[in-house]
Amino acid sequence: MFICSRGRIARLAAILAAACLPAAAASAADYPHVPEPMVFDMVRPLGASRGELEANVLATVPLSGPENAVSWAPEMEYAFADGWAIEGELPFEGGRLAELKLGLQGAFGTFNQGRSAHGVQYLGIYDRHSGHYSSSVIYMLVHRFNDRWSTVSMAGLSDISLNGGHGRNAAIVNHSTFYDASDSSVLGVEVNYLGGSDGHVLVMPQVHQRLARSVNLQFGLGAEKQRGDPVRPKAGVRLIREF
Repeated sequence: MFICSRGRIARLAAILAAACLPAAAASAADYPHVPEPMVFDMVRPLGASRGELEANVLATVPLSGPENAVSWAPEMEYAFADGWAIEGELPFEGGRLAELKLGLQGAFGTFNQGRSAHGVQYLGIYDRHSGHYSSSVIYMLVHRFNDRWSTVSMAGLSDISLNGGHGRNAAIVNHSTFYDASDSSVLGVEVNYLGGSDGHVLVMPQVHQRLARSVNLQFGLGAEKQRGDPVRPKAGVRLIREF
């Protein structure tokens, strides 16, 4: 495991499972269908059914400025119970493996006559360059307005301090608005904010296109403002294969 200690992960998993799993299992089929954001995606959609398996890879690149290396990250996502999922991710910077990432997600259930649902996501990250372990906890809220419009909102803390104050406990907020243009095409705008001294604001308009029954492509072109730097254009693409 990557996150500070095996004991801490075991305790956290037990707490999340006790809080989330019973409610999620009782109503997994009733969750609203809402697209996943491209840049800050979910481990699986809230209410995912047991046995769902997905492989995907996200690549992003700044289109101006001194930093032009492609950031890319292959990952595997698996729902081991209704509404309960785990993922492993390997973020690269160019050809260098930069981090090891583990994600855990649970659903709390639905409300608002089944149009809304919420849950929690935990991310544990090991930075191979600094040797630093960090954790992020995100509350997630999804809402389906009608057949066309939906939103995904996430808020929480990134780089939580678990080892004597080394972390920065920075706020992280991600909000996406989606429009289902057709059965196979979705248009969206994702806004991502990360606080702290090296934080950023990213706005990423995006298109989600189903290429085949189990293959999806997401691509976007937006702009990012990092602290101390001018606004720079940024592109991204995610290829998804469901099994």
